[in-house]
Amino acid sequence: MRIVRGLAVLVILLFAAASANAGGFRLPEAGAKAMGMGFAFTAQANDPSAIYFNPAGITQLEGQNVKVGVTYVKENGGEFTGVTPLTGGLSTSETQKNLEFFIPNVFWTRKASPKLAYGVGVFAPFGLGQEYKDRNTSIFRNQITKIDLMTIVLNPTVAWKVDDILSVAAGIDFMYGKAELAKTPVGTDNVTLQPVNIFNLDLEGDGTAWGYNFGLLLTPGAHLKVGAAYRSKFDLDIKDGDVDLSNVHSGSVFVAPGTALPPRAPAPIGFGGSTFHTTGSTTIHIPATFDLGIAYVLDRLTLEADASWTFWHSYKSLDIDMKDNRLFLPDSPNRKDWKDVVAFYLGAEYRVTDPLAVRLGFRYDPTPVPADTMGPELPDSDKLYYCAGAGYKISNWTIDLAYMYVDKKDRTVNNIDGAGPGIDSFNGTWKGNAHLVALDLGYRF
Repeated sequence: MRIVRGLAVLVILLFAAASANAGGFRLPEAGAKAMGMGFAFTAQANDPSAIYFNPAGITQLEGQNVKVGVTYVKENGGEFTGVTPLTGGLSTSETQKNLEFFIPNVFWTRKASPKLAYGVGVFAPFGLGQEYKDRNTSIFRNQITKIDLMTIVLNPTVAWKVDDILSVAAGIDFMYGKAELAKTPVGTDNVTLQPVNIFNLDLEGDGTAWGYNFGLLLTPGAHLKVGAAYRSKFDLDIKDGDVDLSNVHSGSVFVAPGTALPPRAPAPIGFGGSTFHTTGSTTIHIPATFDLGIAYVLDRLTLEADASWTFWHSYKSLDIDMKDNRLFLPDSPNRKDWKDVVAFYLGAEYRVTDPLAVRLGFRYDPTPVPADTMGPELPDSDKLYYCAGAGYKISNWTIDLAYMYVDKKDRTVNNIDGAGPGIDSFNGTWKGNAHLVALDLGYRF
């Protein structure tokens, strides 16, 4: 297990994924062929990335197959226009940093007999990356200035071809995850009566979780395929992560009611210096998923439609338990109450020649984030995906390339109510978009 965890850490260090592109922080970017078809791939599942999309599909692959790929993500910083507790009641604009990520995937499969196939995949199914430009002046600094959630899953799987119509598969999922968070709580200086940053907080920790998955593939006729795939939830435990405070304010501070800090005024900071170290723990409840797809094959043309459920109801809260609580460093309860959503995908592939295929795809992905719990760590909205791609075969090699544009619909929320602004509240509108390019290289032995 130490070797497995070490491999996961190495992969994350090499490929610092990820960005929230599906609803919530789910990442479907596990294959360029699938991306080119808008991820409508559950019923086809006919390359090694089937281990992620529908493992029953690996019974279709002969011999041994290896596929290595990477997705480049260019996330244009989301733009907010509105009011937060730190804008003094005035409407202000702020734009997040533009970020770049690389999301990896590696798959290997082997057909052991006419009925038995097995393989292993390494991929990043969930992730989140947001950062604001200045941690000391951002209008969201009392809520968050940076967040990174990076996950990597090692997924061995076994598939069995029951007969010419039915194939089934099951697998075990080991997840390694790493999380980082930064924010700057704000109060009022007891002497100057001016707003003051209380300290800079940085939290970093990692953890592991186990899950399982299974898949089903039906081929009732020469032109029709039906696929289904389920992946269980993960409870990613991050225990005793490092919590570092720097630039601690040296005087006494008043904190207004409605914030996450104790409403006592004035009060000394009480950390005994400009820096302080403790630990914090949390559990990130990563949701289960279920995908269902139908593909129709007519000569050189393949059409597929998928529906994908993400059971976000498990993400009820993100609570951080501080080991060494102080007056200005309490535990941090964060209600989420996300809702289950279903996304819809459409994809088409046309094989121009035996070596060359071209692809198009479209995806609609609704947000699971309720307006009343939406925060600047993930200002999520409904998304439309426009996809195109191509694949080419050279002897035993395959090359797949895909492009995807993510249109994040504008979203307006109004969370500041008559009780007064709280630490996690804001009124305003978010805008944003992203570009992705995926490249896969495969070889059959």
